Amino acid sequence: MTPDLSCHYLEEARRQFRGNKRLAEGAIAQLKDEQLFVTLDPESNSIAIIVKHLAGNMRSRFTDFLTTDGEKPDRNRDQEFEITSATTRAEVMHWWEQGWGHVFSAIEALKPEDLTRTVTIRGEPHTVLQAINRQLAHYAYHIGQIVFLAKHFRSSEWKSLSIPRGKSEEYNRKDITERKPGPSGPRAGQ
Repeated sequence: MTPDLSCHYLEEARRQFRGNKRLAEGAIAQLKDEQLFVTLDPESNSIAIIVKHLAGNMRSRFTDFLTTDGEKPDRNRDQEFEITSATTRAEVMHWWEQGWGHVFSAIEALKPEDLTRTVTIRGEPHTVLQAINRQLAHYAYHIGQIVFLAKHFRSSEWKSLSIPRGKSEEYNRKDITERKPGPSGPRAGQ
């Protein structure tokens, strides 16, 4: 990979991580505290559980990212899917910020030449580029769940995180300098 392409990739990966974080935060901000803990059925996860799982994954994958396996021996993944009735919004958001702190600390420290280095996740070798792509996809998957649930809970009170439904033509008519897409681009999270 050329140095220019490597730099561009890292910038884009950082942008995507930031956009995913903002998208979920835009959804979570619209929720009442109790809505963070609602499950649609016994087999589904609440937004709080999804956040706890993401935070656990982020800590495990991005702590000592270049030097240790991405599945840390002290991670208890099963506990990420358990919360108590005493869990608060503040605690959920603390998990959220801690998790993203691990991601950004590791990603910001990467240099273009690191992309071809090998890291392991559960003993399986990945290039750094593959490991980043794996986590981008994983986080986008769960953030999509968060947005879906938040939109479901807010229903008619939902405020679009991108171009509101029925407003695409109006958006497209605007001068590009006037366009203000949502947290992760114009198509995210309708």
